[in-house]
Amino acid sequence: MEIYYGHPAQEKIVGNIYHGRVEDVLPGLGSAFIDIGEKQSLFLSQGEISEAILDKKKIKTRRGVTSIDKILRRGERLIIQVRRGGIGTKNPQGTTKISLPGRFWVFLPTEDRMGTSRRIINEKEETRLRKIAQSLKRSSEGLIIRTAAQQASRDDLERDFRFLASTWKGIEETAASGSEPRLLYRGMGLVQSILRDRLLPNVREVVVDSVRLHEKILQFLDYMKMDEYAERIRPYEGKASLFAMNDVERQIQQTFSRRVDLEGGGHLTIDETEALTAIDVNTGGDIRHRNQEAAILNANIEAAEEIPRQLQLRKISGIIVVDFVDIENASDMNKVIARLQEGLNRDRMPAKYIDTTALGLVEITRKREGESLADMLEHADFQA
Repeated sequence: MEIYYGHPAQEKIVGNIYHGRVEDVLPGLGSAFIDIGEKQSLFLSQGEISEAILDKKKIKTRRGVTSIDKILRRGERLIIQVRRGGIGTKNPQGTTKISLPGRFWVFLPTEDRMGTSRRIINEKEETRLRKIAQSLKRSSEGLIIRTAAQQASRDDLERDFRFLASTWKGIEETAASGSEPRLLYRGMGLVQSILRDRLLPNVREVVVDSVRLHEKILQFLDYMKMDEYAERIRPYEGKASLFAMNDVERQIQQTFSRRVDLEGGGHLTIDETEALTAIDVNTGGDIRHRNQEAAILNANIEAAEEIPRQLQLRKISGIIVVDFVDIENASDMNKVIARLQEGLNRDRMPAKYIDTTALGLVEITRKREGESLADMLEHADFQA
C-alpha cells in the first residue's frame, strides 16, 4: 500500500517553472536566491546550474571551480524550476536543469544526457528505446526513458516527445514576453501525477468516489492520449466509505504513531528529526520461539520487512539509521540485511542499504519525494 496526500488549501509548487530574477548571489556558499514572484525566493545551489547556462556564458571550467558570482549576477533573468518544497523556514530549492515528465519520457531541454528507469530490465527493449530517444532529441537535449515506455509503439513515443518539446517551446516564448518574475508552467496536480506515473498495464481498476473527479480524470486521460485506460476508471456509487471498506483509515492512522507493532509481538519506534530518521527495533514479548536467539532473529526479520513499507507510507527520505536488536551470529545478521534490501529494491523511489557501523547501526538512504507525512501536517496551514 502507498499513500499519496495533499490538501486543496496547500498549494503545491514542486515542478512549477518560473521566470526568475537573481535576487542575491552568495559566493561563500556557492549559491544564489532567485525571486520568482512567490512568498519565498528559491535557493539555487551552483550544482543546479544547467549546461545550457554555462555554455551560453562560455564557461568551460568544471562546475564548482568557477565562483558562482562569475556565472550569475544580481538582477539577471533565468528560467528556473522548483525541485524541492520549503520546509518550515527553509526556502524551496530550485534548479535550472529543467525536467518535463510525460507519459513515456522525462524531457530535459537544458541537459545533454540519457537515462533509463531502473525498472526496465530487458536489455533488448532498453536498446530499442535508447535508439528512438537518440533519434528524437537534439544534441543539447536529454531524455529519461520511463517505465511506461516499455512495449510502447514508436508513434506513441514520438507523440509524447512532440508534446513535451512543444510545452518547452511555449515556456520559452512566455518567458521572452516579459521580464517580471512570474509563473510560466504549473506542474501537474496530485491526481494527475499519480495517473501519469502509476497507471500502467498491471493496474486493473481505479475506483473514484466523486463524479466531478471521475470526469476530470477522463479528460486528463484524453489529454495525455491514454484513452485505453478509460474503461478501467470506475465511479463508486455506494453509500459506505471506500476507505472504511478497504481498511485504509486504520492504516493511515498508523502512520501518525511513533510505534509500529510487529506480528510477533515486537515493535518499531520511529523518530523523524531534521537531520535524520532513527528507527529502533524492540523484541517485545515474542513467545513463539523457545530460545532468545530465535526470538531476536524473528523480530529483526519482521522489522526488516516492515521498515521499507513504513518509509514509503510516511514518505521518509534522507538518512535513516536503524538500531536492530543485537545479533551475535553474523550469518543471522546477513539474513536480516538481505531481507531489508529486498524491500528497499521494491521501492519506487531510489532507496539503498549503505553500511552497518561499528556500533551495529544500519544506515539507509532514500531519495526525497517531497515532504514526509509528518512534515506536511506539522507545517500545514489548512483553511478548510
